[in-house]
Amino acid sequence: MATMNHEKYEPYPAVNISGRMWPDNRIVKAPLWCSIDLRDGNQALPVPMSVEEKLEMFKLLVAIGFKEIEVGFPSAAVVEFQFVRRLIEENLVPDDVTIQVLTQAREHLIRKTFDALEGVNKAIVHLYNSTSTVQRDVVFRMDREAIKNIAVEGTRLVRELKEASGNKGIRFQYSPESFTGTELDYALEVCHAVMEEWGASEDDTVIINLPSTVEMSTPNIFADRIEWFCRNIEDRRAVIVSVHTHNDRGTAVASAELAVMAGADRVEGALFGNGERCGNLDIVTMALNLCTQGVDPKLDLSDLSNIREVYCRTTRMNVHPRQPYSGELVYTAFSGSHQDAINKGMKALKRSGKNLWDVPYLPIDPKDVGCSYEAIVRINSQSGKGGVAYIMENDFGYEIPKWMQPFFGAVVQSRVDQNGKELLPKEVLDLFHDEYIRLYEAYSMKKCTINWEDRDLERDDEVSTTIQCVLDRDGHEIAFSAWGNGPVDAFVRGVNQHTGLDFSVDEYAEHAIGHSADARAVAYVRIKNAGGRKSIGAGIDSNISLASIKAVLSAVNRL
Repeated sequence: MATMNHEKYEPYPAVNISGRMWPDNRIVKAPLWCSIDLRDGNQALPVPMSVEEKLEMFKLLVAIGFKEIEVGFPSAAVVEFQFVRRLIEENLVPDDVTIQVLTQAREHLIRKTFDALEGVNKAIVHLYNSTSTVQRDVVFRMDREAIKNIAVEGTRLVRELKEASGNKGIRFQYSPESFTGTELDYALEVCHAVMEEWGASEDDTVIINLPSTVEMSTPNIFADRIEWFCRNIEDRRAVIVSVHTHNDRGTAVASAELAVMAGADRVEGALFGNGERCGNLDIVTMALNLCTQGVDPKLDLSDLSNIREVYCRTTRMNVHPRQPYSGELVYTAFSGSHQDAINKGMKALKRSGKNLWDVPYLPIDPKDVGCSYEAIVRINSQSGKGGVAYIMENDFGYEIPKWMQPFFGAVVQSRVDQNGKELLPKEVLDLFHDEYIRLYEAYSMKKCTINWEDRDLERDDEVSTTIQCVLDRDGHEIAFSAWGNGPVDAFVRGVNQHTGLDFSVDEYAEHAIGHSADARAVAYVRIKNAGGRKSIGAGIDSNISLASIKAVLSAVNRL
């Protein structure tokens, strides 16, 4: 058997840290969020967004509640520059929102960035240069000191251009790109040099953004790096520590969450994790993770379907059906046991009257993110009777009793096995009507009248109900009159006496469908003949007594 060539790789180094605090911490408030959809997300698209598409995305991000939005790399492309200018010239940035722009630590790019920001109210200039070992050795062929000087000189120019502009609304952010591939002591050394050059203080803080430009370790090691950095930074009050996690190992959300537990103040991410290679942190997932823990995420994600629709249209990307919280299938159960548990959980929550959400298999109330309960349960070959009952009740108002659920569940399962595909809710309803409601077998009702006699009779001192009924059996009429202690009892007696059948009703349930004046009644019965065979039936009518009689006749036909 062939094996993977694992020996060409080596483990990521651990962090020399003792008494780590982050494992015992909890996230009790939302971090500062910065959306990078319009920059990092946009640069990863096969077809980058146009100015109009970027504007639509920007408006969506503002509506969601982002207060910091990285809007582009204005020195990198004409569209990027034009978009920043349009935001500023048309006064499209709300007063409580700060736009962020990215630039490499190169003089002509920094100067073009400030040209793009002319007249801006508030902005963050995000400066970066790569500090990783492999980039220093292979790409730039520079030593530590030379790479640090690039960062310092870039910072100096940003400070000079800010002072020349007289715009006190411009803030500064620095990223040692490929932080995860950089020696911790060296990353700290570069950041200290940048802070000193800027003159960072508690009154003039800088954002130090520590990106896992490539995710290279388990999230706990990334958290160790963040805690070590926060412990060793010279003036912690002068720094907003930010993280920017990528998803190369599939743990961008976990890395960001543990980083916040380790001391990070701020998180950069994109809607649905859009970004280079495997993507960035999915900011929707992390925010809703906080929400499910009772923490206000400070973002409004209550209309996820609209957010997803705008995202897909402007980026030409899709959201995976299994994307946490956002995918079209995440509030859907196909498994029979899951369907049954969800059905029972929903009913128990409604009965309890409690405000706290506690339903099996659903970590968040779908309604909180703009989804309906209708899509929670869907029917395929893995479904069970509980799922079928849930569909019938929640979509159509049929409260199928427990003793009937296995019978109808088997009918649905047979149809699914026959078709080999999912049944839509309307198809489930049609199957129920075909199987129970539409009387197309031997006996059909031609006429039935019911008379109640409110007087005591010698027969068991019961109040008597008399029916006159005409049945059709294969073109032959069967007319009879019968009495009983209710319409169903009278009908059963009459049918048994005039057809030679011998059966009794051993289960019965009824309820109304709808609440208006034209509400109908539905009845369910289970009958058993003298030989012990059982049969299920259902009937619908505006009159509950006739619905019950139709249900008995349905069961007789099935028997």
